[in-house]
Amino acid sequence: MSRVSYVNGRYVPHAGAYVHIDDRGYQFADAVYEVIGVSGGFLIDEEAHLARLFRSLGEIRIPRPFSAAVFRHLFRELVRRNRINEGMIYLQVSRGVAPRDHVFPKEGVKPSVVATARRLDRAALAHKAAEGISVISAPDNRWGRVDIKTTGLLPNLLARQTAREQGAQEVWFVDREGFVTEGGATNAWIVDKDGTLITRPLGPDILGGVTRETLIRAAQACGVPLVERAFTLEEAKAAREAFSSASTYIVMPVVAIDGQVIGNGVPGSMAQRLREAFEAATVLS
Repeated sequence: MSRVSYVNGRYVPHAGAYVHIDDRGYQFADAVYEVIGVSGGFLIDEEAHLARLFRSLGEIRIPRPFSAAVFRHLFRELVRRNRINEGMIYLQVSRGVAPRDHVFPKEGVKPSVVATARRLDRAALAHKAAEGISVISAPDNRWGRVDIKTTGLLPNLLARQTAREQGAQEVWFVDREGFVTEGGATNAWIVDKDGTLITRPLGPDILGGVTRETLIRAAQACGVPLVERAFTLEEAKAAREAFSSASTYIVMPVVAIDGQVIGNGVPGSMAQRLREAFEAATVLS
């Protein structure tokens, strides 16, 4: 069955889903996006994703193109038309189509809305989680408001490509003080020698991951000691466990950083415990 996407009011075959060359998302990365997981045909933590979408739009002053109710209908229609049981939805909202100019276009330009859906192989992701991944570190050279989920991801792409070329699957960015900020497409976590779960607190230097928030709730429900604080790259390398989190694969154990083995070199019990607890803390709709 051919995939179906949504482009500015129309459901179209994915192969023919196009935006205008003057779309500001294309010209300037003047756009925000969301990735929402689908499990059993239901959307994972939909309301949290909508809240983050609306926050991102507000931060860069793009008007909301739709109400939350309209977005909910759009998501479900994409899931239905693409017959998605396990997968994800990608949504992007740009400032719209206007002659290229660095300042905002005049009033009356409508935001552009595009959305796609595709299947994910959850079994393959679970297999990868059972093995764990390697990451490399890199200086954090991104702009100072990565808490806004914009499409301006060139530093992330370059860093993750470097990771791929070095045989790793993810990059962890490190700030000027030597503290880990987050991954190229994930939030970063460690478990110290005492079994305390540690992740960097929210701020302009990390994206507030929806999965991150769900995992915090899951850890608290399980009675896991949790501290939100910055941790250094050296702390991460000396940790009992390390892992990344994201909407697509939830918890992904990190078994090596910059070639240094973490813990005993295999996924740890905390990562597995949180993967299982995530389901209990997830809101499906």
